[in-house]
Amino acid sequence: MKKTVLVTGSNRGIGLELCRQLKENDFQVIATCRQRSEALDSLGVEIIEGVDVSEQKSLLQLAKTLSGRSIDWLINNAGIADGIAMDKLDEHSIASCKRMFEVNSLGPLLTTQALLNNMKQGGKVAIITSRMGSIADNDSGGSYGYRMSKAAVNAAGKSLAIDLKPQGIAVAILHPGWVNTDMTGYGGLIDTDESASGLIERIQQLTLENTGGFWHMNGDQLSW
Repeated sequence: MKKTVLVTGSNRGIGLELCRQLKENDFQVIATCRQRSEALDSLGVEIIEGVDVSEQKSLLQLAKTLSGRSIDWLINNAGIADGIAMDKLDEHSIASCKRMFEVNSLGPLLTTQALLNNMKQGGKVAIITSRMGSIADNDSGGSYGYRMSKAAVNAAGKSLAIDLKPQGIAVAILHPGWVNTDMTGYGGLIDTDESASGLIERIQQLTLENTGGFWHMNGDQLSW
């Protein structure tokens, strides 16, 4: 029987490539997004659009749509980025910081909460974060809103790992690498296919014994 995986933020970039590779690996893929894309349509996976991970009402509707269906893997991939320097903190940038927190930090937590009834023992939750959320690894400063939002979701992921372990659900906190996507201005070091392949391998290797770990997609354990 095919395993079912749900991917948020699936209409482009890493999320799109995750859906592509997961389907090729014989998963039943549920792709959620705010707005579908031609590239996503071309994959032939199940698509649920109109899903905003920062809006609890939207997530409750998603849960209602998926009521009674089992999800084996939940990949919290949806995210946004905006680099904000110390001297750029103004009304606009503060609003951007708050939006990143809503999407990047609260989004995965609220999505996991909304879909928890769909997950059973042996289920896996992946949070696609960034090593820019690592405090120990920060040697360049800046990017205040993004770094803070990712540090917050890392903390949420660690707590989820502890809270969900008694239910037999494992949690991975994963850095996808510096990837060539529109989020990075296509200035990354690797392409989406390499990143997605590594992320899938990390989720496959996730167990209740190593739940709560913070890993690079290449398998390196990252510092908090």
